[in-house]
Amino acid sequence: LTKNNKSFIFNIALDYGGRWDIVEAARKMLLDIKKKKVEKIDEENFKSYLSLGNLPDPDLLIRTSGEQRISNFLLWNLAYTEFYFPKVWWPDFDKEELRKAMEVYSQRERRFGRISK
Repeated sequence: LTKNNKSFIFNIALDYGGRWDIVEAARKMLLDIKKKKVEKIDEENFKSYLSLGNLPDPDLLIRTSGEQRISNFLLWNLAYTEFYFPKVWWPDFDKEELRKAMEVYSQRERRFGRISK
């Protein structure tokens, strides 16, 4: 389903904590500030210290099991992410479920914080 795709980045994150990631990024950045390695403190610079580094923010978050919460997941990176909550559990998330998620996502109006046109 995705093997010939050259433009998408597909991440699977397991055993990950968004709060930990933000604190760890702040700690690393502070160490670099003390070493005079950081000239500017802004969102993009801070983001480079997060686990995803300079990868683009996710366009789509798929949360399996029907739970409709992000559960401390990628807290910094999900500001404009679209969410999809299939009722299937992760072990049962197959090619057809991914196809459904992509179909739903393709029909979304991505506004990135703006109001509808």
